[in-house]
Amino acid sequence: MQYNISKISEYYRKHPWQVWHRCSTFAIKLMTFVLMLGWDWLTGSIRKNQGKRAIHLRETITKLGSTSIKLGQILSCRPDIIPPIYLNAITDLQDQIPTFPDRIAYQLIEEELGSDYSEIYAELSPSPVAAASLGQVYQGRLKTGEVVAVKVQRPGLLESISLDIYILRQLAGLIQNNVSFVHSDLLAIVDELGTRLFEEADYLHEAENAEKFAHLYGNIHNIKVPRIYRKYTSRQVLTMEWIFGIKLTEVETLKSLGLDPDYFINLGFECALQQLLGEGFFHADPHPGNLLATAEGELAFIDFGMMSSLEVSYRYRFIESMIHILMSDFEGLAEDYIKMGFLPPETNLKPLIPDLEEIFASALGASVTELGFNQIINKLSPLLYKYPFRLPTYYLLIFRSGASLEGIALKVKPDLQVFAQAYPYVASRLLTATVPELKTCLQDILIKDNRINWQRLEQLIQYASKNKNSQLKTLINPLLNFIESESGSVFRQLLIRDILADLDALPSQLLTKIIQGIAGNAGIYISAQPPRTPTLDFIQRVGKLLVANSVNPLEFVPDIVHLLLKPEAQRLGQKVIEEWGWKMLKGFSLELFVKNY
Repeated sequence: MQYNISKISEYYRKHPWQVWHRCSTFAIKLMTFVLMLGWDWLTGSIRKNQGKRAIHLRETITKLGSTSIKLGQILSCRPDIIPPIYLNAITDLQDQIPTFPDRIAYQLIEEELGSDYSEIYAELSPSPVAAASLGQVYQGRLKTGEVVAVKVQRPGLLESISLDIYILRQLAGLIQNNVSFVHSDLLAIVDELGTRLFEEADYLHEAENAEKFAHLYGNIHNIKVPRIYRKYTSRQVLTMEWIFGIKLTEVETLKSLGLDPDYFINLGFECALQQLLGEGFFHADPHPGNLLATAEGELAFIDFGMMSSLEVSYRYRFIESMIHILMSDFEGLAEDYIKMGFLPPETNLKPLIPDLEEIFASALGASVTELGFNQIINKLSPLLYKYPFRLPTYYLLIFRSGASLEGIALKVKPDLQVFAQAYPYVASRLLTATVPELKTCLQDILIKDNRINWQRLEQLIQYASKNKNSQLKTLINPLLNFIESESGSVFRQLLIRDILADLDALPSQLLTKIIQGIAGNAGIYISAQPPRTPTLDFIQRVGKLLVANSVNPLEFVPDIVHLLLKPEAQRLGQKVIEEWGWKMLKGFSLELFVKNY
């Protein structure tokens, strides 16, 4: 049940006729479709025969088996790639995949669970209610009354997957060894796909995935995860709670029930952010058939065969790169590509920075139709050959997951602003971070050219306050703790400098304001601007933001007092007083010297 390319290769080297037979099947079926398209082009009947060709394409993909169906399901989420008439045909792959005989399914249930299906289920539909690429689903009822979905695996599934992966691997090797402009490790990508397909073919593994997903995300408001019945689950039979729901792409049906399709898209996107950037355990196959809206307003995730995990360090890098995009820091974004392993450390990043700026300059206000996965990939594609990019294998399933969700959004909510919606979450994660990596990232973002960028900090706080899963008042204490921490050492030094500059400018600022006030009462307008006090101005604006969010700034007095009592804070205050006192003393001494001499 585990993917082992060595054993697979050893087997098919001894059985070449199976490989040739499968390759010829692929070639014949695909060549037939291509020849039909060519004939349509020669006869000028492309538009006329589109419907027939779309159905033929769906049938071809279906006949080629589970692996090709999986690839077809990815394409069915891409209306910006596939023409609409073909898209409608391929979408039927989600629910209209041919079934295998019921007697084989019932026999497999008996073999796997050790009893006749009638002894386990009080009811079981006489035929499948849905067919998936790797199995088919029956609706049943347990003896205890619960309505369940019973998924039974297709016969000969592992053999079919093994052969297709072997052929894909041979093809990937030929391309990788003979096409000079291909930098990605295609063999590793195929191996990653093979590993995931083998995992998906193990229903015990899927049961573990579902339970882990429920543990991590089942407490998110209106996220539904079906219960797994372990007693009636094996490697090839899975029994889980039946979800009564509607696909997100059935917009009119949702509206007729008083449900808002946009709400479910937003909820799905928020949950995806939590999966990818929060816990790191994410659903890698959220196509329209695997996301259902319930009448109770819940978003249900089903089918947990293809899941993946993102290491903690990569999650931090993704958060950092998102912030750099949102703040238009393209130099930082280019450096992120090295940190994430997309580029080797010795890469000259200087010419890359303007290319990235051209791609992401308008990201914050762009909709999914204007700057989605497809647009980004199209714009990045020339750079893949211009620079030594190597996309790590872990990125494959992230792209699959994001592309599937984006495909649903394109159908349901094409004006979804992905980057703008992600900003509150990533800003909140960054400001409340307790790990050194993100604290260092925060300091790198806030300090530019040896100065504190107070405007950036204010922007982070403003967007973080829009994150419905965090409150503004919960952001201040972590920020104060960051200033005190070891990661904030450079920030503290620059903070001392800014406070001293503010103290110097404060008398002049107050005097200018007094003069302007007196002149204003006399009907005289004075345009002179008082000296700026960045630190004090920032505190004032954040105070207004707190009040606007119904938070009393006085609530933070005990926390600030507690912070000031800490040794590091006392040293910081002492440093400010010493520097200011020394500055005043030097000024006073200089004045005495000038007067006397």
